[in-house]
Amino acid sequence: MTTFYYSNPICLEHVVPAGHPERPDRLRALEAVFEHEHFASLERHTAPEAPAESVLLAHPESHLERIRAAIPESGMAQIDADTVAGPRAMESALISVGGAMAAVDAVFAKEADNAFVATRPPGHHAEKDRSMGFCLFNQAAIAARHAQRVHGAERVAIVDWDVHHGNGTQDIFWDDDSVFYFSTHQIPLYPGTGALGEIGKGNIFNAPLSANDGSDHFREAFRTRILPALEEAHADLIIISAGFDAHHRDPLAEINLVADDFDWATGKVMEIASRHANDRVVSLLEGGYDLVGLAESAAAHVMRLQKG
Repeated sequence: MTTFYYSNPICLEHVVPAGHPERPDRLRALEAVFEHEHFASLERHTAPEAPAESVLLAHPESHLERIRAAIPESGMAQIDADTVAGPRAMESALISVGGAMAAVDAVFAKEADNAFVATRPPGHHAEKDRSMGFCLFNQAAIAARHAQRVHGAERVAIVDWDVHHGNGTQDIFWDDDSVFYFSTHQIPLYPGTGALGEIGKGNIFNAPLSANDGSDHFREAFRTRILPALEEAHADLIIISAGFDAHHRDPLAEINLVADDFDWATGKVMEIASRHANDRVVSLLEGGYDLVGLAESAAAHVMRLQKG
């Protein structure tokens, strides 16, 4: 497999208060692990900054302008209880969007089989008209719309294994059955959404887990709820909202996964992508706040992307 890796050092300049879990060290931990010889074949690219109007693929103009107006010239502005913006937050968020869109372009152009985009801030909590949960814009949703508008994808699937439910992605595609959303996550936990009965137009598939569930429960949820529906979606592209905060070391939740679980889930998604999507998989970094757990899990994930 040809795997593209997108990053950008400007994302390190998205500042957060001391002690904030979504910190620049997350990207430093990934950069360090990807220096290992196992990743010598990764094709490394600088994630480009997307034009601001790209945000309008998934968000109204009022939301874009609200975030623009909130960006401070110095210091930090509070967007919501968990989400802050410094002087380079908008630039970093547009780089996260741009990296996702560039990865979509690469897999449709057959330059790459798949791609991993390691940028910040994350995106899956950003709803149509609200930023929250560390997220300003929803890059997974924008990437899905970009695949449809530019590359003619009829159906796109988003698989989200972040330990927190991607309420934003669900909100954006609630009434749109051309995009399918699949999520494993802990309940009860922030943001309080993701119940089994939340199905949208039949395109939303939630597989909630309980505190202290581990590998067996996670894999069973995938086998019984996620993978059969993903197979039936016949998606032209699979986007992964790749949060690694379901790792047992993570401080923000109580799910007890290990790195091998992310390898396994990646492989299962890739099997379906090979049958229906010409191998096209685009993976976007979401959560993961213990640096060791993040590095181990992302390494297993990207090694599987490379191996097929």
